[in-house]
Amino acid sequence: MSEPPSRGAERDLFRDTWVRYLGYANEVGEAFRSLVPAAVVWLSYGVSSSYVLADAIDKGKKARDVPGPEAGRSSRVTVAVVDTFVWQALASVAIPGFTINRVCAASLYILSTATHWPLAVRKWTTTTLGLLAIPVIIHPIDRLGSCACP
Repeated sequence: MSEPPSRGAERDLFRDTWVRYLGYANEVGEAFRSLVPAAVVWLSYGVSSSYVLADAIDKGKKARDVPGPEAGRSSRVTVAVVDTFVWQALASVAIPGFTINRVCAASLYILSTATHWPLAVRKWTTTTLGLLAIPVIIHPIDRLGSCACP
């Protein structure tokens, strides 16, 4: 998670609170993909996508409320919404989701070829590895995002 805002700064619900982790729900879904029905994984993507959309709308509202000339307000709001939506869709959903999916798929394949463990043990091991990989990949993305996003 990004560093807490300074005393005078406004706290961003979508970036400075636990709500931030809703954007990573799909990574948890991907980690559990081998153990749960596909509908559960799709639901996790729905949670993450809802987070992305809500954050983009929030940033658009904040851009709308910035004092300035009325003529540039519409484009300022559009840029804020599109920038936030694209960044969050990539940084919270697409890239980490794909990464966890591939980590889990690779580990399940390797475990199936390198061990004689029962399928249930291999699936739980894969899920554990996927869950352990989440903090490894999200912290660099969050740090990059705190530099790139207003």
